[in-house]
Amino acid sequence: MTNHSETTGPSENSDISGQEPFTGPSAHDTQVTLRTPAELADALPYLLGYRPEDSMVLVALHDREGGGRFGGRARLGIPANEEDWEAAAHQLAHGLVTGSERRGARPEQMVAYICQEPAPGERGRDVKRRLERLAHLLRTQCGELDVPVIEALCISDGRFWSYCCPVESCCPEDGSPMGLPGTSVLAAAATYAGIQVRGTLKELRARLQPWETTAALEQEIALDAAGMTLVPRILDEASRAEVAQETLDLAERIIRRFAAAAPVSGTHPADLRDDRLLAHDEAATLILGLQDRTTRDRAAAWMEGDEAGPALRLWRALARRCVGPYGEHAAAPLTLAGWVAWSTGDELEAREALAMALGADPDYLFARLLHQACNEGLDPESIRRCLRAGRTDRARQASAETGARPHAEEQTVRDELPATEDAQHGASPRADDQDAEPGRGTGTRRRRRVRSGDGGDAPRTAGPTGGRRRPAGSRPGPSAAEPSRPGRRGLGGTRTRTAETGGTTTGAALSKNDHHEPRGEG
Repeated sequence: MTNHSETTGPSENSDISGQEPFTGPSAHDTQVTLRTPAELADALPYLLGYRPEDSMVLVALHDREGGGRFGGRARLGIPANEEDWEAAAHQLAHGLVTGSERRGARPEQMVAYICQEPAPGERGRDVKRRLERLAHLLRTQCGELDVPVIEALCISDGRFWSYCCPVESCCPEDGSPMGLPGTSVLAAAATYAGIQVRGTLKELRARLQPWETTAALEQEIALDAAGMTLVPRILDEASRAEVAQETLDLAERIIRRFAAAAPVSGTHPADLRDDRLLAHDEAATLILGLQDRTTRDRAAAWMEGDEAGPALRLWRALARRCVGPYGEHAAAPLTLAGWVAWSTGDELEAREALAMALGADPDYLFARLLHQACNEGLDPESIRRCLRAGRTDRARQASAETGARPHAEEQTVRDELPATEDAQHGASPRADDQDAEPGRGTGTRRRRRVRSGDGGDAPRTAGPTGGRRRPAGSRPGPSAAEPSRPGRRGLGGTRTRTAETGGTTTGAALSKNDHHEPRGEG
């Protein structure tokens, strides 16, 4: 490999949390030196917290006393169209460098990764050759920013290749086999530090995507039935507070039910257990009740302590129940799932859940603000303080002044965001090309909200399915933070992907205090 330099140094999370740079190792720091392409390839899942698929990744390196340390990292999906590669490479490099500069730590060097499994009839070496131009574009885009790429690796079919090393004995044409997971020195250090590597993003998203089983029709029927009774009450000022309290009381009972359930091993069995604990009519009532922003804000207070894990499981379960034409309703439970994940230290699930919320409803303000705040590395404690400070008084005031001002949580997040161009325009930095699809994972039919003359959501119906008519829309009129819009963005609307530059994940040195074990996994 060209530039077989060592990458060492103490942990530092300044690019994640915005805290002051760490000045020295603590008693719990584990310093790991990476010398070879094999060690860099093995480090990637620990840098990201999951195993990337169909991805291009840049990892920043910073010099410290003659040794390197890992800094921020950014990831994008590999565009299917080769014509888009140059723009994507520019977006990824520019996003990581400018994001690092904004946090006061411009990278000196980069390591680039390209990860893709072979298509039918392909081998790993074919993937390496096919993506060679993409690797070159990443290197040139970083070079134009005066940040050289010291190593570029292709990982495919359990093997890796270096695009920088021409030495056959070091980097053979057929690639080198990846080590067995969990057998490297870095894996041992990560285990000591309490760091868990997830599976893939696809597996994480599967926990939040709507059902596609035969039970989906039963859930849709339950949503139709609940909508006929709940929606008029939500839209009626006289009964809205009563519906809100009923929704929260039901959510609290189910959270206690989830907390009392026997634990099971594995995420999929845990999700199946939670699905069995939640009846169709209960899910329908909660999904529709959470479309009221005041109710959603009060539900967000289940964010820490013993309540957080069961609450996160409930929000995941509700997101899975937003089936068929109710895909847009998933924005509320997905936003709550993202918020609780972020509040409990799981930034990976937080970003994915909030991205999916924006996929369900691109204009969902609370999701947009939380997503930007999470990517900016802000501390969620300011939002937690707001939520702790008397939920009941806030809910009563919001019920009396619906639409008069932004909700407290939305305003708190807005106030915490830096005065950057992205913040002013409510931009949501993205890291995944699939996240840019507005309707991803929300079913084949979507409800469209029709705005009434006073800015509220007028009752609407969809075409009958099997003789049944759809209930009216279920979200109240917008607040000052969510102005009335004459229409909805079409499914074919274009959304620009932005590289996720949300932080520093150190692979050179791992600390017990620098990573948070995901909570609420069941």
